[in-house]
Amino acid sequence: MSELHYTYYDSPIGMLKIGGTEQYIGQLTFVDNPDQLTYGEPGITEVMHQCTEQLIEYFHGTRKSFDIPVHQEGTEFQTRVWSELMEIPYGRTISYMDLAKRLGDPKVIRAAASTNGKNNIAIIVPCHRVIGSDRTLTGYSGGLWRKKWLLGLEFKIAHGVQTLF
Repeated sequence: MSELHYTYYDSPIGMLKIGGTEQYIGQLTFVDNPDQLTYGEPGITEVMHQCTEQLIEYFHGTRKSFDIPVHQEGTEFQTRVWSELMEIPYGRTISYMDLAKRLGDPKVIRAAASTNGKNNIAIIVPCHRVIGSDRTLTGYSGGLWRKKWLLGLEFKIAHGVQTLF
């Protein structure tokens, strides 16, 4: 795997750490503690610059999908889950059970939920669009308040809905 370069973007919902190579984005995570700020190889790659620009557009409500290459290491199952997350449309949600069914087996619900939580590329791989079967917000590594904020933004832009949860 190529060495990741790092940069930061101060988004409307907090600092985001962007890790990438010349070929792809491999990390997009929330930084809540300044002690978590670390720097990899110097220099921002073109794909990282594109990522930042697309995030700005997303937060302004003018971008509904990302077209930058992403890559994260994982098992075949994890890769399938993350790929399936990329298929959830902007402004929509699915349940963890729906995710398991999309993977072909309702019995993998716990494994799918666990993999969803291990997603290392927030927002672009939209794990925030997966909610509980009872339509409640459940689990988000960036905090439930961020999940609610992201879904609220998307629903407002996509459907004119002010409040989802």
